[in-house]
Amino acid sequence: MLSVAIVNGPNLNLTGTREPQLYGNRSLDDFNRQLEQKYPQVQLRFFQSNVEGELINFLHECMGKIQGIILNAGGYTHTSVALADAITAINIPVIEVHISNVLAREDFRKTSFIAAKCVGSISGLGLTSYELALQYFIQQKEKNEATS
Repeated sequence: MLSVAIVNGPNLNLTGTREPQLYGNRSLDDFNRQLEQKYPQVQLRFFQSNVEGELINFLHECMGKIQGIILNAGGYTHTSVALADAITAINIPVIEVHISNVLAREDFRKTSFIAAKCVGSISGLGLTSYELALQYFIQQKEKNEATS
């Protein structure tokens, strides 16, 4: 069974109430439950923290257990060399996601320290960004199974 972690950084626990014009009015918990129902063939593991070190520790814990990571690092995207180093160190494919279009926002949000360490980035499609990343991992698994 494919195992994917969905990891959310600072302030994303407030999704659904925080700046609904940017992030929508649906909570991550509700969306996560929908993903579990829609993709029962995938073992999903969810983690959220407002603390950089906890995010890094969780990424380390994924080694040998998780086949793909969907990461919304929130504000740490634009500041954390340590998080970028952790992505490199764990040798697990990571897709960077953002609910809002970070390239249409403040200039500092146009820099991502983690993007170059990820297999791809999805931004600006709301919570659908997560689902698209999940579909990528499912397709990769099916492709690998077809060629083995």
